[in-house]
Amino acid sequence: QVQLVESGGGLVQAGGSLRLSCAASGSMFNINAMGWYRQAPGKLRELVASIIINGGRTTNYADSVKGRFTISRDNAKNTVDLEMNSLKPEDTAVYYCNAMTRWAYSYWGQGTQVTVSS
Repeated sequence: QVQLVESGGGLVQAGGSLRLSCAASGSMFNINAMGWYRQAPGKLRELVASIIINGGRTTNYADSVKGRFTISRDNAKNTVDLEMNSLKPEDTAVYYCNAMTRWAYSYWGQGTQVTVSS
């Protein structure tokens, strides 16, 4: 089992920045990748960014956040952070931390609200 706890959400004005952090605990041995997803009201949950945990640091970003968001990891601390810059109102959503095993099973955090005012 893996437990994920997010922190760092909040309210920010458009153009501002926020940093989300995800602390993972439990059995991390089979975790292959971690990432951040978001879900806005009335919309499907979507991938924001992901990073490989084992065997490299390959990252993947949604087109809508490329150049503005940066995902990073600290394997020693079992944390994955999401640095969000130049925030837009359309970035408003609940952001969820995700950990995926090598068999594509996902663990999820409880979510943290990010609200960007115009």
